[in-house]
Amino acid sequence: MTIRRLSTTVKFAAALALTASGGLVLAQVDDPDQGVAAADSSGSYEVSGIQIDVTGKSAEAARYAGWRIAQRKGWDMLSRRMGRGGGTLPDGTLDAMVSGIVVENEQIGPNRYVAKLGVLFSRARAGSILGVSAEASRSSPMLTIPIEVSGGVATGFEQKTAWQDAWSRYRTGNSAVDYVRPTGTGADALLLNLGQTERPGRGWWRVVLDQYGATDVLVPKVTLRREWPGGPIIGVFEARHGPDNRLVTQFTLRVDRADALAVLLDAGVKRIDEAYQAALRGGGLSGDSGLAYVTPVATPTPVATPTEVVPIDLGIDGLPGPAATKSGVTITVQVDTPTAGSVTGTESALQAIPGVRSAITTSLAIGGVSVLRVAYDADPAVLRAALESRGWSVSASGSTLRIRRGGSAGQGSQPTPTDSPTG
Repeated sequence: MTIRRLSTTVKFAAALALTASGGLVLAQVDDPDQGVAAADSSGSYEVSGIQIDVTGKSAEAARYAGWRIAQRKGWDMLSRRMGRGGGTLPDGTLDAMVSGIVVENEQIGPNRYVAKLGVLFSRARAGSILGVSAEASRSSPMLTIPIEVSGGVATGFEQKTAWQDAWSRYRTGNSAVDYVRPTGTGADALLLNLGQTERPGRGWWRVVLDQYGATDVLVPKVTLRREWPGGPIIGVFEARHGPDNRLVTQFTLRVDRADALAVLLDAGVKRIDEAYQAALRGGGLSGDSGLAYVTPVATPTPVATPTEVVPIDLGIDGLPGPAATKSGVTITVQVDTPTAGSVTGTESALQAIPGVRSAITTSLAIGGVSVLRVAYDADPAVLRAALESRGWSVSASGSTLRIRRGGSAGQGSQPTPTDSPTG
């Protein structure tokens, strides 16, 4: 007997054509080494594990009859699952209701067909006959990042892996978990890897989830350990959830041959899905509040406040002077200072005038004009009168006074002639 193993879904109407041509219907992506499309993301009812053993006049006839029997058995199993007590329908009705045949394993001989099949029933059409709603209560969209650790290397979507293939083969129509399964192309290799699954920052997770239309994240992980080349393979499976990478369940499966790796991984996917569904029913897959959309807080418009200008006296030489007192003013006094003694004498003369609080030299020029800053309790005109009464010659410009010793005005403005040396 010729043995042929297939793992694909084909339309029942095209069964004979595919058998004759030997063709397979597979989802394709641009890069054969990266990415794989999900086999089925529809909401079809799936009935699997249907055992078929039938004979016919030819291999094609036996296979055709086997698929007919699979449809009938599948409908009976689905009807009992939905609480309708089983039953059968005409083949024409089943043909219109069946959306695909899943070949789990088949052996084709000259006139015999032995297989393990699955049948996909359209949820809308089957639900109308069974009297159940076509709508199913499911979780919020969950971004799924399968991580495979093999040979000490952890791989997400950087390249195509057997674990990623297993998740793409799994049919999620009957699961209560809404898996968002990326294809592994484009930016997936950069965004969806082991490093991202171990990054707890909610801000970046919100950016990643928004790219895939998801609201939460699931991380199914498998660590493969091979006993020897071609020998047994042990898989340690972990179901993790959320940005904190919280462990939901963990278990270990084993197969005795290396060529049974796909069987091992398919069994692991099924058990992880069951664990996620159980956690969903128990409230364990509730969304993280840190991943929720954060409404931007509007920045309040600043209220304009009046600006108070604080007047300062910069003085003649640009140095800031002290603020005027509540009952007085600051007056700038310019005076000739031919010697150092004239500076201290001028300060003493000013401080002796009633109402003068202080007289400080701010710009010293021996042999020139020095500048003093005078704090006075009255108007500058009063200080001018007081200086003139004490024999000073005073000229005023606002709060600046130019004073000279009495009778010195105009003196020293012209140089004294000297005799020129004669030859």
